[in-house]
Amino acid sequence: MCGITGWVAYDSDLTRHQQDIDAMTATMADRGPDDKGTWVRRHAALGHRRLAVIDPPGGAQPMTATTPAGAVALVYSGETYNYTELRDELRGRGHRFTTASDTEVVLRGYLEWGEGLAERLNGMYAFAVWDEREDKLVLVRDRMGVKPLYLYPTPDGALFGSEPKAILANPRARRVVDLDCLHELIGFTKAPGWSLWKGMTEVEPGTVTTVTRGGIRHRAYWTLPTWEHTDDAATTVARVRELLGDTVRRQSVSDVPLCALLSGGLDSSAVTALSAPHSRGQGGRPRTFSVDFAGLEANFRPDEMRDTPDSPFIREVADFVGTDHRDVVLDSARLVDPAVRRAVLRARDMPIGLGDIDSSMYLLFRAIRERSTVTLSGEFADELFGGYIWFHHPAARDAATFPWLAFQNAHTTDRTALLRPEVRRRLDIPGYIADQYADAVARVEHLDGVPDLERRMRTVCHLHLTRLVRALLDRKDRMSMAVGLEVRVPFADHRLVEYVYNVPWAMKSSDGREKSLLREAVRGLLPASVVDRVKSPYPTTQDPLYAKALQEQAREVLAAPGSAVFDLVDRTWLKGVVASEPERLPSDQRLGLERVLDLHHWFDMYRPELQLA
Repeated sequence: MCGITGWVAYDSDLTRHQQDIDAMTATMADRGPDDKGTWVRRHAALGHRRLAVIDPPGGAQPMTATTPAGAVALVYSGETYNYTELRDELRGRGHRFTTASDTEVVLRGYLEWGEGLAERLNGMYAFAVWDEREDKLVLVRDRMGVKPLYLYPTPDGALFGSEPKAILANPRARRVVDLDCLHELIGFTKAPGWSLWKGMTEVEPGTVTTVTRGGIRHRAYWTLPTWEHTDDAATTVARVRELLGDTVRRQSVSDVPLCALLSGGLDSSAVTALSAPHSRGQGGRPRTFSVDFAGLEANFRPDEMRDTPDSPFIREVADFVGTDHRDVVLDSARLVDPAVRRAVLRARDMPIGLGDIDSSMYLLFRAIRERSTVTLSGEFADELFGGYIWFHHPAARDAATFPWLAFQNAHTTDRTALLRPEVRRRLDIPGYIADQYADAVARVEHLDGVPDLERRMRTVCHLHLTRLVRALLDRKDRMSMAVGLEVRVPFADHRLVEYVYNVPWAMKSSDGREKSLLREAVRGLLPASVVDRVKSPYPTTQDPLYAKALQEQAREVLAAPGSAVFDLVDRTWLKGVVASEPERLPSDQRLGLERVLDLHHWFDMYRPELQLA
């Protein structure tokens, strides 16, 4: 896992801009703490920061190959899980390898198959190839969007990077945020290609992007396929178990310490159980980590999203599987620390406002990184198997909008309440969401002659797999790579995704509950109490001292003269929330405070040029 960046300029001599590519590369230091490198030619410059996972002694980047027609240079981030099979095939075609890294397999694969390499890869990756033979840049992103990649077109080429900060470090990139940029920040629809920064776009998952003198071209090499599912229930359960077992096995390969995230839920517990034999085969006990909050279990209060605390189930799985388990216990003082908030903002490059959900994940990953370099995660299973409550809530499921927005909770109530009235009117977030929903639904391919419910649930599943999950994958990547930790996502294997997506909803929810298919596929691997546990989302603190600390920090924002945050935020709204009793502060107002504090620090850190006209 690494960080990549680069610059193509057909009308400039980039050998005179070494300091700019160095500055861009330096922003990726957290993503790649083990090594750094640049490769600069007249019209192309590549930068790389390395987190060494496969073949630490080899695999240094940028990696180049010399051909009679010119050099081919690669910067690569991620993992290719079928690299050993591809290496054998390439050897059979006459290629010789000097390292044991998957990076060299990708480079040699490009020499053999060109852009067609993308279709052959199984993994999570974002990489760039400068092909001197044709004076072109080729950018490739994995099918699910596990690894991030951004592009900023310029008059004579383009800038790119794993994160926006790499692009923003170049003097040709302007730090402009306008109303169009703010739409998605507030709307939370995960619009394809969106970036907070004007002129910058996210390379879409499953896409090959080429930059030449003639311009920029995008080609989708993968989209979510639709076919008729013909397997019976028993065969389907067995196939899911087989695919999941294979992808966990592939993703357990590492030349550095590996562990698993364990929440006590079905998804992470399944990954933990399936990966345990590999750890034992390496001569050690499986290692697991979880996040917890001081006093949460003893003082737990059930709410609309959580019936039980995670801790009892975590202990049960750890004992059942036999893991070496560690709890990372956080208190409110650490969660609300402004330095942690700024670290999270620096990782995400935007003021998303998720508060302790983000800060606790960052602190969890920071603690894990002290003992491990790679971890496995249960992310993606809820979107794939129908785990969220709104999959099973008719009003939200059938609403003419994104189900996660239709289901009303603290995260989905009026996200514009904190904004100044004139900003709210200009943004017209309801109109934006309606337009995005119409576009998203139009992309769904349906089978003929299926019942209305099956048709609707295919749409709902498609929305989650092409919209919501991409936002969550981005969050996990940014939080983990900010501390140099690689997080692998077995449920995002495209073979598993393609298969499960096409399983009829009646089979996915055969017993009327969430994730019926997955529960049957892993039954026997885990305690029955965990297999049958009701879905519980990522935990948050219930400590009223946390809300009180947020209010105190917000008072400081109110007292700060000329704070740029009030170009967007309604000062009267903020005064009212700050004056409320912290013990009775509604969850949506607490989240509003998180967003205000994020905006305050983001303005200070990034100094954006705000265009609201």
